[in-house]
Amino acid sequence: MAWISLAIETDSAHAEALGDALLELGALSTDIHDAASGTDREQLLFDEPGEPSEKIWLASELTALFNEDVDIASTVQAAANAAQLRCQPSYRITRVEEQDWVRMTQSQFTPIQISSRLWIVPSWHQIPDTAAVNLILDPGLAFGTGSHPSTQLCLGWLDETLRGGEDVLDYGCGSGILAIAALKLGAGHVVGIDIDPQAVAASRANAILNQCDETKAEFFATPVTDRAGSKNGAWADVVVANILANPLIVLAPLLMHATRRGGHIALSGILMEQAEDVIQIYRQWFDIHITREQAGWALLTGTRK
Repeated sequence: MAWISLAIETDSAHAEALGDALLELGALSTDIHDAASGTDREQLLFDEPGEPSEKIWLASELTALFNEDVDIASTVQAAANAAQLRCQPSYRITRVEEQDWVRMTQSQFTPIQISSRLWIVPSWHQIPDTAAVNLILDPGLAFGTGSHPSTQLCLGWLDETLRGGEDVLDYGCGSGILAIAALKLGAGHVVGIDIDPQAVAASRANAILNQCDETKAEFFATPVTDRAGSKNGAWADVVVANILANPLIVLAPLLMHATRRGGHIALSGILMEQAEDVIQIYRQWFDIHITREQAGWALLTGTRK
């Protein structure tokens, strides 16, 4: 079995209407992305939770997948009419052959070296360095595979900061990658918190995959004040939160209350241009600054006053 992939270059004013029309005309899926991706004209768009955005790339490319027996020319014309385009847009088509999609997806994820002693390794790969701390992690429904700069920044910081025996809070744990890495790097006890029950389930499964002691790794889909913060107030020696700038600002008092005086905090998921706004909030309670940057993402670290 094969399919036809249709690609149409359009603009932000018509991209969604074209996509809706193509779905009505039998497209199996559609996708809108930056037509200039990978060039010096690439347009970076970022949204924050709680701030709905209708931003679309000025130069957009719409792709749609069809069964191979579809008349593409007439379908494009019908979609252009439905989207009220003045003329039929130019397009290109690619034949998509049936493949072993699982194997193809797996090939995109290879071991990632975080430091001289820390690796992220998908379960289907051979471990590159058996003497290293190897975190076994497969891509899944929850955020966190080790490939994003914000995650790598946090992992590198944990490797440098942990001395052994610490109580660690990973707020917004996603796949559990930071909490599990902290435990394997020597933390005494880790707590992962996420608002998404699927993330908590993924974290627990990944902890089992990494043979974590279940008495030392706990994951909850509840606010930190209900679980992690119930240990007689501030309890965490180390807090990591790899989320996004706006949620981190909102969560500042909550994360502060979980951090012991003299304890350490690391915040990531923050663009460099957002870093100062986050610092301004957290400096009420922490000596905090930008520790490092990677690909436009900042890592803020601090010590509780």
